[in-house]
Amino acid sequence: MSASISTADLYDDRGDELQSVSMQFQNLGGRARFGGPVRTVRCHRDNALLKSILGTPGEGAVLVVDGGGALESALVGDLIAGLGVENGWAGIVVHGVIRDRAAIAELPIGVKALGSNPAKSGKTGAGESDVPVSFGGVDFRPGAMLWSDEDGILVER
Repeated sequence: MSASISTADLYDDRGDELQSVSMQFQNLGGRARFGGPVRTVRCHRDNALLKSILGTPGEGAVLVVDGGGALESALVGDLIAGLGVENGWAGIVVHGVIRDRAAIAELPIGVKALGSNPAKSGKTGAGESDVPVSFGGVDFRPGAMLWSDEDGILVER
């Protein structure tokens, strides 16, 4: 996402072509503005699958993680977010919580989540990847473009 265009301006230009996430996510990564094609993971309190995906070339994509809004344990920590940086991911949107938020705030990657919790998640690999997921009134389809900044998150319909 260009640093010069805001989600508000993008919405003014494209309106009904875009979906706006209604949930109030926190900006927790070192980049408040980010965007790219959507990749998805659906997992509940288990981050092994999303870790393996962030360990592959991201090519500027945004990993949208549907953790069901669970607040009991973190799906992303500094090591996993660091994998995203190393592999060229533009950002991570977590419908759940992260940990290591001070360290993640220093990384050059966009991270949005509902908040933080120091508790670790499971590591069984349960979940699905590259499937449509929905939260915050938005359907996230793999390949759709996503834009995120201080105002919120927009996704192509």
